Order: sequence, then C-alpha cells, then structure tokens
Amino acid sequence: MASPGPPLPPASFSDFPEDVQLSILSFLRPADLAVFACTSRGSAALCGDPRLWSAMCDRRWGSKTLICSWAAAAAGAAGGNPFDVVYRALDRWDGLIGFWRRIGRGAAGTPPLVLFEWGPSSVTGSRVSPSPEPGSYGVLKTPFLWIGLSPGGHQVSFVRPSCPVDLVESLEKLASGASGFSDSDLVPVTVSFMGSNHFVVEENRGCCGVSRGADEFGSSDDLMDLEESSSSPPDRLMADIYQYFANKTSPGGVKAFRKQRKKERDRLGRRRWEAEHFVKISDCCPTPARPLQGLWKGIWENLSLDFYLVTYDDAGGIACRKVGDASEPFSGYSPIFWTSNTVYLEHPFSNEEENLYEGREHVQPLTLHCSETERVVSRILRINSSYDLVVSDTSSSSTHPQNVEGRIWEYDTGTFGFGFLRNNYIVDLKHIAKDGCLLDAVEPSSQGSYL
Repeated sequence: MASPGPPLPPASFSDFPEDVQLSILSFLRPADLAVFACTSRGSAALCGDPRLWSAMCDRRWGSKTLICSWAAAAAGAAGGNPFDVVYRALDRWDGLIGFWRRIGRGAAGTPPLVLFEWGPSSVTGSRVSPSPEPGSYGVLKTPFLWIGLSPGGHQVSFVRPSCPVDLVESLEKLASGASGFSDSDLVPVTVSFMGSNHFVVEENRGCCGVSRGADEFGSSDDLMDLEESSSSPPDRLMADIYQYFANKTSPGGVKAFRKQRKKERDRLGRRRWEAEHFVKISDCCPTPARPLQGLWKGIWENLSLDFYLVTYDDAGGIACRKVGDASEPFSGYSPIFWTSNTVYLEHPFSNEEENLYEGREHVQPLTLHCSETERVVSRILRINSSYDLVVSDTSSSSTHPQNVEGRIWEYDTGTFGFGFLRNNYIVDLKHIAKDGCLLDAVEPSSQGSYL
C-alpha cells in the first residue's frame, strides 16, 4: 500500500478565482472592506472593483429597486465606479423608507402622514390622506418629494407643491438631463437629517428658486457648496441671534443688519417652499407581543375616514391617537383613548360582555355586504380611560364612569374595533398598509389633487 504524500499547504484567499473572491467580499460591510483593502495592493484592487459594489447593492436592495437604473443615473460619478456612489446613497436613504409624521402646524388641508417608497431610480415621498368619499376605506397617495442622483453622483431633491400624477416621470427626466425638458413648478430642496428619526425639508435657496436640469447644476464643488450652505432652522436661528447681539455692540449695527437681511431677501426672492419637519413612525405594524400596535384606519360615526396610531409604552400601557389635518388644533395628533390595563378577557365571555358587543352597530362602508362583515371576537380588552376630559370638542365631557370606559374587541382576522359605553357604535379599524404597500389606494387622478 502506497504511503500518503506530504499534506498540501492550506489554500489562501488569493488562490480562489476572482469571481469567488468578489462573491465572498460582497457579504461584508463597507467598513470591513476598508480594513481588508489595507492588507495588500491586490486586496485594494478587489475592493474597488465595480462588480463587487454592484453585487453588494443587488444583495441589499435588488428586490426593492433597479440598481442598474441608479448606476446609469450616476454614470458620470467621480472615480469611475458609479456602484460605489449608489451604495452609499441608498445606504443613507434606506432609513427614509416607511411612514413619517409631519410635526408643527401646516397649511390647511396638508396631510401630516408621509410614506417614502423605493422607485426604479429614486426615492419618492407621498402624502397619505383619507379619501374624501364618505364611508370609504380608500386612501389617497399623492407624491410630492423626489430624491435621486445627478449624473455627477450627487443628491438632487425636488418638491412640487401642486403635484401632478406623473411627478416621478417628470423628475427623472429632469435629473437625467433630458434635452428640452423643464418644469418651472419644481422647487429644489435640501433633505437634512437630524439623527435617524428626524429630518427637515427646506428650499435650496442656492438655486435661486429655479429648478434646473442635471446638466445645468454645474461642477461637483458647486453642488457640495449648495448642500452645505442650506442650514437647518435651528442653526440659522442661532446664527441670527449671535449676529443680532454682535451688531448691538457697534454703532448703527442693527440698521446694517436689517439692510443686509433685506438685500438677502430681495436677492433670493420669495420663498416658494416653507421648511417642513418630519419624525419617523417606528412601530407602524403589529407584532405578536403587541397586536394592536401600528397605523390603522377607521370610519367614524359621521362616515369620515380617520387614521389612528396605536402605541405601547414601556410600562405596558396602550394609547391611541388620531393622525389628522395638521392645520387644526389638536387634530394633528389628537388622543382618542388610553389604558393601563392590558389583561384580556378570553372566550367564553360573560353575558354582560356579549350584550355590550351585540347591542352596538358597526360603522362600515355603505357598499359593504353583510356577508363581508362577519367578525369573530377572539378576546376583549377594557378601556379604563379616555381623553375627553383633556381635549375638548371630541365628544361630551363628563366625569360619569360610562363616559370614560370602553372596550377593544380583537377579531380573529388580526384587526380590532373599539367603542365607548356612552355610544351605541363600534369603530372597526383596518390596516393602512401591509408589507410596505398601501391598502385600498386611490389614484389622485380620480379624486383630484388635495395638496
């Protein structure tokens, strides 16, 4: 029997074929790639290979957007590797995807709920509002903000206050530098993040209020100057305060300051977009441990559709607030009910609980057939408090126990309804979105623009 030969030396990473090396490296994060690139010149060449960054983009966002379209939009990026630019841009904007809520008072009729979604080569922000049709679960989605890449690989963002249906198509033509295309209604803006859960959209005054095609943006240095020159409202406010007090110490300082501000206003012209602040709605979907959590929609007694946000606090309490028109007092984030009691009543229920449920009418669309409204109550939760004593005009205020007591009926379908003992109806709530897609979406063309 022949004796075995000497053991083979262990294979190193460089012994693998190049395509295998790139496939392995595509599982790493950019920070890990930077470390690996420092080990040798060959490693540095691999880490800069466009095929690697293309695979990294495709692995992370390939099922959500078209990576090749993003790379084509940023074909003129410095360094000759558009996929590197695309990866860093998508990584920065990935946190935008989902629901956000506008904070602060806004113009009348401005919906505070905003949904960001991936497009083929852009990120689109849409205002989400209830359909104006009475007794309907329809949800109106109106795009108003577009974020993409210029041919130089820099961020370009636009809003259109009166948004047409073809906003995304128009803006993609604009950013791609389509010849002869222009839209004077588009307003260039800057999207500035304040942490991971707060951002502000403000007009990019450096563009003089005129939207321009991508071939007119100028050099990359000019673009960087425009992005950095637009400061957030708190920073600008502090700068004005310091300048005001500095001018107070010099003769004629206040007068000079006012002249300077007037010149600036005259130069930039009238502001076409007022800054808007948004905060992220992190827990917008229910979980097995928190089945009531998330964004919901329900039809009220007057057959109007409203949006509701149900949250759990650290102590286990449950709060429900209405997300409505930001221009009206309290309605932008109006509290509806809360409860600290999270112990459910399980089946079988007492006769009293059966009578409470069966003696109430479900508020539902008029076109819904009875066969579609069959519900099976799986368990019941007591509401031990409402906000009627805090927020006026939501309903009659009284200290009578029946005015602050109610029930939450959880159905076997994963949805629920709520009602108060003082009323004889139940508001049944449905999901606004599922797996990131709006349910019962209504096209703006059929309802008109409501921005």
